Amino acid sequence: MKLKKMIYLAILVSIGLALHIIEGFIPNPFVGLAPGAKLGLANIIGLITLVLLGLKSALTVNILRSFLGGLATGAVTSMFYSMAGALLSTVAMWFMYRYFKRQFSLIGVSVFGALAHNVAQLLVAAVIINNIRIFIYLPILMFASIFTGIFIGMTSNLTLSKIKNSVTESLTKQL
Repeated sequence: MKLKKMIYLAILVSIGLALHIIEGFIPNPFVGLAPGAKLGLANIIGLITLVLLGLKSALTVNILRSFLGGLATGAVTSMFYSMAGALLSTVAMWFMYRYFKRQFSLIGVSVFGALAHNVAQLLVAAVIINNIRIFIYLPILMFASIFTGIFIGMTSNLTLSKIKNSVTESLTKQL
């Protein structure tokens, strides 16, 4: 991997980690309905990375951000949930973006990623507590995913519209 790309990835991981930590200070709007549901601000960076640099880079950024986020916040147990969600949502968003780009906007791709993220987290929870009944939360989490996915997709669209030309030119010249 070229040095410039490694630097870009390190910056993206750092921004994602900062958003991950900042989100921990934001009160959970879904606390009564779905414990553990969050906006997923760091997923903005994952989606932007996916669009600009592809699947491998997005997986790298999201997995590193989840791992470091768990270490930085001291929530090592939640790191498993975060990493599973990051892995499945990144692959799901890549699939939708690559094969259904014409049918779905980046907002739709983001909603699909949010849904996949929740499924992955419930799978991990079911394994940890050894109870499949945890999936009773899935409809509530899917409902929340629609709103969080729209927010993350819109924010990613806005951010990409501001940076895409300059970043793409820089990456193309230097990678």
